[in-house]
Amino acid sequence: MDAPSGAEQETLRERPIGEVVRDLTKDLSLLVRQEAELAKAEMREKAQQLMPGIAMFGGALVLALAVVGALTATLILVLATFLDDWLAALVAALVVGAIAFALVQIGRARLKAAGSPVPGQTIETVKEDVEWAKTRATSARR
Repeated sequence: MDAPSGAEQETLRERPIGEVVRDLTKDLSLLVRQEAELAKAEMREKAQQLMPGIAMFGGALVLALAVVGALTATLILVLATFLDDWLAALVAALVVGAIAFALVQIGRARLKAAGSPVPGQTIETVKEDVEWAKTRATSARR
C-alpha cells in the first residue's frame, strides 16, 4: 500500500474526520482479512512441506516397535536355548534398526529443509500494513 499522493492528501484534509476514520476502519478490516488468508495459505504450504518428514518419523516409529519385538524375541531365544536361532533374530533386529535409523535421518533432513513454520511473509506484510496505516492516519490529521 502506497502513501497518499499530494492530491490525495488534499482530498483527505477536506473530508470530514468521521468519513476518513470510517474509510480507514474499512481498509484496516480488509487488510486484516487479507493477512489472515495469507497466513492460512502460508501455513498450508508449510504443512505440505512438513508431511513427508513427519511420515518418515512415523515409519521409523513403526520399525522401532519391530526392533523392540525382534530384540525381545532375541532375548527369549537366548534364554530358552543357546543355539544359533538367537543369532538370526539378533541380525534381523540390527537390520530393522538400521532401516529405522536411516528413516529418522531422512525425516530429520526433510523437516530441516521445510524451514520454520512461522509465516514470515505474513509477518512482513503486516509490518508494512501498520506503517501504511500510520502514514494514512498521520496525513488525515493534517
